[in-house]
Amino acid sequence: MSTQTTPLRIGLIGAGGIAGAHVAGYRHHPERVVLAAIADPVRESAERRRGDDAGVQIYADYRDMIAAGGIDAVDICLPHHLHAAAIIAAADAGLHVLCEKPLCLTREEAAAITAAVERTGVTVMCAHNQLFQPAVAAAKAMIDSGALGRVYEVRTTDSFYNDFTPESMGWRATAATAGGGELIDTGYHPLYLLQHLAGGSPVAVTAMLSRHRLAFMEGEDSAQVLVRYDNGVVGHVTTSWAYQPAVGTEKFSLVGEKGSLTSDGTTLTSRLRGEEPVTVSFELVHEFAAEVAHFADSIRGGTRPIQTHEEGIDVLEVILSAYESAATGRIVEVGASEVVDA
Repeated sequence: MSTQTTPLRIGLIGAGGIAGAHVAGYRHHPERVVLAAIADPVRESAERRRGDDAGVQIYADYRDMIAAGGIDAVDICLPHHLHAAAIIAAADAGLHVLCEKPLCLTREEAAAITAAVERTGVTVMCAHNQLFQPAVAAAKAMIDSGALGRVYEVRTTDSFYNDFTPESMGWRATAATAGGGELIDTGYHPLYLLQHLAGGSPVAVTAMLSRHRLAFMEGEDSAQVLVRYDNGVVGHVTTSWAYQPAVGTEKFSLVGEKGSLTSDGTTLTSRLRGEEPVTVSFELVHEFAAEVAHFADSIRGGTRPIQTHEEGIDVLEVILSAYESAATGRIVEVGASEVVDA
């Protein structure tokens, strides 16, 4: 992959709610990223994202945008069930891809995405914005330095009181378009964060799902998931749209042979065995701006992004295995589509 020195020309696919955060990210880095085109069947949505930049071309269909040329990459902000087809169409046109979570919904779609990457050589980066929180980066650096020794356990939490109504929830209320319930939506965040901190590949999953409050949706509104990784780390995720977490609940925490760390998202407290805790505070950053800059730098410099389709597929495998575990009441071997004993 050759090094590129000019700004990355991006075509935005889908101009709905999350696209606003992505566009704001572009605006932070005009030297790295240029919004060149937008594809959305609702022209008013595309015009809202374009703003006053008359040079941004608007298309009703992303296939027409891809065929028109003039872009280096696409940024996919579509409903979940439309991700895979857009990724493959872009890859087959030689375009790099930044894709909102989840990467896709089925193992068959994941295999098709992998095949598209292998035959075209493009880069697919998952838009895992929480990895760009300074507390997460500091924790990962500490883990990788060996200061905590071998990692034993990681915990992540992403829960909030969601005020969805049947009218406002839209396509997310239906499993066919959402891919499930809360776990494959907001729950995707603590799962990719879990994998990032655990540093391994998932091998076994057990889960319990609940619908505590949002009775009108087809899927779960809350989930607890346990994951074992191939390096021996055990991870625990709690995630919900039904409730706010209790006061003092960590955003993430980790225990290793030499000590531990915990974070509420803005501070990071570490404690080595036999020493006093050390707390560091961080200023908030625009996570999407940092994400977009990382994507652009990876493409322009020919380097691997922090998490590609490979990590996205690992997270999908955990989610699909969690759904199977909840349905069967058993521990599920990741990727095996069968249950195994503990």
